[in-house]
Amino acid sequence: MEIKHIVMWRVAGASAAERSANSIAVRDAFEGLRGRIPGLLELEVGIDTSRIDYACDVVLFTRFRDAQSLEDYATHPEHLRVKRELGSIRTERHQVDYVSVPTP
Repeated sequence: MEIKHIVMWRVAGASAAERSANSIAVRDAFEGLRGRIPGLLELEVGIDTSRIDYACDVVLFTRFRDAQSLEDYATHPEHLRVKRELGSIRTERHQVDYVSVPTP
């Protein structure tokens, strides 16, 4: 069964411009994974436009062929490279993984 993996981050930055630049860096790094991870069927990255104080700055939506594909993604060298590159840019992280049930 397909698995959806959603991650949201708040990013570092002393100013709105710094946070914006860091949000773009996160987006660009994860978008660079397209086509490089077996079993990764869909990848979308969004940057928050609401600017409300409790919102996260960046969201990653991914869809995987199955649970094993998600597990393989977690340890894939390209994914690990992105995590290292972004390092402390991300200050908070929230995640949800769930089985995607097809709708009739």
